[in-house]
Amino acid sequence: MEGRVFVHIAAILMVLRGSLAAMAFFMPLTGLAQVDVGKPSSLRNLVPADQLEGSAAQQYGDLKRQAAAKGALAPDNHPQVRRLRDIAAKIIPFAGKWNPRAAHWRWEVNLIGSKQINAFCMPGGKIAFYTGILDTLKLTDDEVAMIMGHEIAHALREHARERIAKSELTNLGASLLGEFLGGGKYTGAFQLGGSFLSLKFSRDDESEADVVGMELAARAGFDPRAGVSLWQKMGAAGRGAPPQWLSTHPSGGNRIQEIERHLPQVMPLYQQALAKR
Repeated sequence: MEGRVFVHIAAILMVLRGSLAAMAFFMPLTGLAQVDVGKPSSLRNLVPADQLEGSAAQQYGDLKRQAAAKGALAPDNHPQVRRLRDIAAKIIPFAGKWNPRAAHWRWEVNLIGSKQINAFCMPGGKIAFYTGILDTLKLTDDEVAMIMGHEIAHALREHARERIAKSELTNLGASLLGEFLGGGKYTGAFQLGGSFLSLKFSRDDESEADVVGMELAARAGFDPRAGVSLWQKMGAAGRGAPPQWLSTHPSGGNRIQEIERHLPQVMPLYQQALAKR
């Protein structure tokens, strides 16, 4: 019986993907000149974007309050906060090319005092870096831009929304999915519990975020070749206990090679950005 249920779920997922694609629920992407990672998964539309971004904003606010209570939230005039916000200010103007919703996000960039080698961008543009990733890896501005571009790419491509949708589809079961396909009345059944900080992305998500992040950073005038040195540093830091960042961002053995393979596509964007300075 259990095997039949999983077969039914797989079959329904195939129908669902086709149905949603045919109904063109996804928003069109515009201005993609150099890299092509395909259209985002239509499954993400099963989770309301406004609700997801609202939940992320609440979690981000809670995180800031907790950090402030411990004296770990860096003030606005902290040199590293100003550095991070300056880099973000150069990257964010190009976000709308990948997701029109980004134009309406209330972007935030903060620094949290912690030895964790970690950084993230929650849905809705809520960015945070931990001092550990800056201090331990001795990151250059170009390397910071690679990380920030990567994290922003996860948000723009709505990978968290897709992950949650896929997880909830499995939990809903074949019968509920059948009713959903029939009338669409079970959209509210998708729950947004859990922490965005513990959400793990797939290797495909990671590869996509690498490529999109490289383009964002290159357009903003940051050297995309820094992705290679960044992952060399990350690999060295992970020889003991793996950095927290790697626990939610799995690294394939060919990650540097994949970055190098896409450099010819994004280097012209970097050179154009330099020429405009």
